[in-house]
Amino acid sequence: MSAPAVEIRDLWFKYLMAEDWTLKNLNLTVERGEFVVLMGPSGCGKSTLMYILTGIIPNMVKGTIKGTVRILGRDILKLQPQEIVRDVGFVFQNPDSQIIMPSVLEEVIFGLENLGLPPDEIRERAEEIIKYVGLWEKKDLSPWSLSAGERQILAIASVLALRPKVMILDEPTSMLDHRGTRRVLDLLDRLKRDYQMTIIVVEHRIEWASKIADKIVIMDKGEFVAVGKPSEVFSNYELIMRVGVRPPMISEVFYKLMDKGVRVDRIPVTAREAVELIKGRLSGGR
Repeated sequence: MSAPAVEIRDLWFKYLMAEDWTLKNLNLTVERGEFVVLMGPSGCGKSTLMYILTGIIPNMVKGTIKGTVRILGRDILKLQPQEIVRDVGFVFQNPDSQIIMPSVLEEVIFGLENLGLPPDEIRERAEEIIKYVGLWEKKDLSPWSLSAGERQILAIASVLALRPKVMILDEPTSMLDHRGTRRVLDLLDRLKRDYQMTIIVVEHRIEWASKIADKIVIMDKGEFVAVGKPSEVFSNYELIMRVGVRPPMISEVFYKLMDKGVRVDRIPVTAREAVELIKGRLSGGR
């Protein structure tokens, strides 16, 4: 039986010179092929966790760390960055912090060259992934001539070309306008369908997350306070209100009904679920 994609056990982390723990006793299992959306208020430790999963902590950023983190069965806390990058891809919040080459094609080729692949394979992989993300017509252009959304797509393409088994994205739409956001989210949706790779993304687009995520993880003050399917997590009305994470709009409607004394059997997270729930109540004469 193959190991899960990600196993976090009793994980604690504290930055150098910090008095308090940023991460506190985290435990999580992510199965292979799962799409996980991580949410939580600002400062709750989401980015710190991403840095640990990608080896930035403890290889580049130091601190006190306790517990184990295994990706595909390997303890990444004991691995060097060059060992991690073959299995784990990371897309930063700001694509401009990743892009360094003078053209779109060269940007995708750069990471492949670092893997030491044969030239023919490099070219084949780069062409395949640039076409897949819809940037082939702009392959010879400077990345800085692209829109912010297209640059984020390019950053994702550069990581995808390495064929990671686990893809991690830290708020990939936070710096984008509506059009750029839609394009990035659509690409992630396609990756889930076409590649079945394990994807962990920090994202605040609740309606999108509720439709696509296999698992929602909510963090608060360095801890996991909810882990489960979107329907399970957003049914916990008291928790959502306490943490301050905005629920899906349709769930908010049913929260209001509850506040007014209406008995609700369950909280829907999509419009389709809400329609089915209401139809069921109406057909039952209620």
